[in-house]
Amino acid sequence: MPTNAYQDRSIDARDAGDGSAVDNLVEQIKGYIQTNGLTVGDTLPSERELGEKFAAARNTVREAVRILKAYGVVDVRPKIGAVIVNRHMDAVLDLFSFQLSISRETFLDIQGFRRLIEVGSADAILAVLTDADVARFHAINDSIVQARSAVEAAERDFAFHAALLELADNQTVLNVYTTMKPIIVKLMETGKETHGLQGTHDTHANILRALEKRDRLAFQYWMSSHLDHGLNFIEKTMPAEAAAINEPTSAP
Repeated sequence: MPTNAYQDRSIDARDAGDGSAVDNLVEQIKGYIQTNGLTVGDTLPSERELGEKFAAARNTVREAVRILKAYGVVDVRPKIGAVIVNRHMDAVLDLFSFQLSISRETFLDIQGFRRLIEVGSADAILAVLTDADVARFHAINDSIVQARSAVEAAERDFAFHAALLELADNQTVLNVYTTMKPIIVKLMETGKETHGLQGTHDTHANILRALEKRDRLAFQYWMSSHLDHGLNFIEKTMPAEAAAINEPTSAP
C-alpha cells in the first residue's frame, strides 16, 4: 500500500467533486505566492509538492492550477511546470472574445458603459491636454479613412478612443476599457460596414474641435452623440426575424 498520501489520494471522490476544496487550494496557493514573495518568472512547486504541502489530491491540485492559469496568474510550461506570469488582462480578454454577438440590448449596454467612462473623463482629459495631444489624435483619426478594411478601421477607431482615455491617467479605467476591446471593436466594425469610414472621421472631428477649444460641454455633447449614433447601424444589421419581434403586431 502506498505510504505517500498524495499518491494514495490520486483519485479522491471527496475532492474530485468538491468545488470548495479546489477554491480553498487556489487561495492557499495564492497565499503561498504572496508569503514567499514569488514574482513573474518564478516557478511554483510541482503538483506533487503542492499536494503534499497542502494535503490535497492530485485532481484537486490540477484543477487549482488550471484555474490559476485561467486567471492569468500562472502559465504551465513543459518540463518547467507552473510559472508565475502577469497576464490577468489577457485572460479576461480571452473570455470576452466569446462575447461578440451584437444586438440592440448589447449595444445599449456597451455604449452605456462607454458613456460613463469616456464622457465622464472629460475633466481629467482637459486638465492635461496639450496641443501635441490634439495633433496626435488628429493623426489617428486621419488614419481611419486610409484603412483598407472595416476591421482595420475599427482597430484604429478603438485606438483613437483609448488614446483619449490614456490622458485621464487612470490605469484601472484604461484596463477595464481595454478588457472590453473585443466587443467594442466588433461594434465599431459593424458601424464601418454600414456608415463608412468618412462618417467616423467626421464625428471624431467634432470631438477634436471641442478639445481644441477646451470646451468641456461641447466635448461631452459630441462624444455622447457619437456613442448614440451607432444604434441606427446596429438595428440595420439585425436579422429580419429579430426586427420583426420588435414590431407591433396588427390586430386580426
